[in-house]
Parts: sequence; C-alpha cells; structure tokens
Amino acid sequence: MFDERVISALTLTAFAGMATAIGAVLGLAVKKPGPKFMAFTLGLSAGVMLWVSFMELVPLGAQKAGGANAYIAFFAGMIVYFLIDLLIPHDYIGQHDHPDSMKNKLNLERTGLLMAVGIGIHNFPEGMATFAGALEDYHLGAAIAVAVAIHNIPEGLAITVPVYEATGSRRKAFLWSFYSGLFEPLGALVAAVALMPLLTTAALGIMLAAVAGIMTAISVDEIVPVAKSYDSEHAPIFGIIAGMAVMAASLALLK
Repeated sequence: MFDERVISALTLTAFAGMATAIGAVLGLAVKKPGPKFMAFTLGLSAGVMLWVSFMELVPLGAQKAGGANAYIAFFAGMIVYFLIDLLIPHDYIGQHDHPDSMKNKLNLERTGLLMAVGIGIHNFPEGMATFAGALEDYHLGAAIAVAVAIHNIPEGLAITVPVYEATGSRRKAFLWSFYSGLFEPLGALVAAVALMPLLTTAALGIMLAAVAGIMTAISVDEIVPVAKSYDSEHAPIFGIIAGMAVMAASLALLK
C-alpha cells in the first residue's frame, strides 16, 4: 500500500512516539531526573524544533507553495495547536505541584490517566509533523523525530509517576505512558492515508509550513516554559543554543 519513502517516515514517527516509554522507565527507576538535566534536554528539543522550523520547513514551504501560502499555513499551524492546547490542556510533573491531586490515591491515579489522554491527543499533530518532514527529506524527518523524542521523555515521566504512586503497579504505569505515545504514529498514519492522494508539490509546501507553525507553538508555549520551571537560570538557554548548533551542523554536513 505504501512505498518505501512513506514506510521510512512512519518508522521515524513510531520511534519518536515510543520515547514516552523511555520516560516511563525513568519514572519507574529514578522518579525524577535532576532539574538541570531536564531543563537542558527540553531546551535542546526546543532549539532543534525552532531551527528546523525557521531554517528548513518555512523556506521549503515557501519554495514549493509560494511565500504567501506558506506564511498563512505557518500561522494556521500555530493556531491549530493553540486550539488543541486550549481545549485539552496538559502539564508535567515538576511544572506544577498538583496539590489537589495528592489528597488520595484515586485522585492521583486520575491525574495520571488524564495526563495520558491529554498528552496522547497532543502527540497526534506531532506525529503528522514528523511524517511530513520525513516525507520531504529523510534526514530532516530524523532531526524532527529526535527533537520530538526528547520532548516525549518528560511526558512519559508525567504519566508514569502519579499512576505508579497511586496503584503500585509498574505494568499499569508503563502501559499508560506507552499508549499515549501510540498517538504519534497514529497521527502519521492518518496523514499518510488521508493526505498522500492529495499531496501535490504545493500541498506538501503548505503542509511543511503548517508543521513549522505547530512545532514553533510547541516550543514557545510548552517546551521552553516547562524547561524554565525545572531550572529558571541558564540550563534552558544553553540547551536551546546547543540544539540549534547541533542541528545546523548536522544538516549542513548532510547536504
């Protein structure tokens, strides 16, 4: 049904989504990594996403679909992600203390399960973003997949910690985190089935620009604030600089 290029893009997206399982393992093993480590790695993810968005996806979108169409698609992508976040908000352990959820184990488990649902729905457009990038260029898709994977690790933590503390079940805590990650490849699969027949050069350009808008919104509205909540000093900006530098160097070497 799908050619090799589409299968490769779907595989990358599955890798990114399954990074929530890494967060689950960390949550079960050590509960919380150090705040500076979390802040730096989240900043790294934001740096990669921002660099790829503005230096690769928007220019590619403008080249394929025209500047005006690409810019409209970019802002449309941001608005779509904002509406998703407005309707189905989610946060992270470490971002807030969740005092009301700590009253009893039932509330604590409910917190973890609601996070799993919310994070899963947020992962859906991220899966489409990774798929679109990989469809244009495998190396570009791999860069997006790595950034999304880094971003997904603390999401896995956010689900696992409250569920495990409430239930004492490692299996349940791991599986809820794992299930939330499945929305990532599901988003890519929907994009492949629904969009592939319509994917002209101009349509791909619009999709790439919209993906840039989604990733920019994720970075500035979600990842950077969460990174700052872990460490309000310099670790997040060091991570952003490192992510941009690594991405610039790797894309330059691959071209």
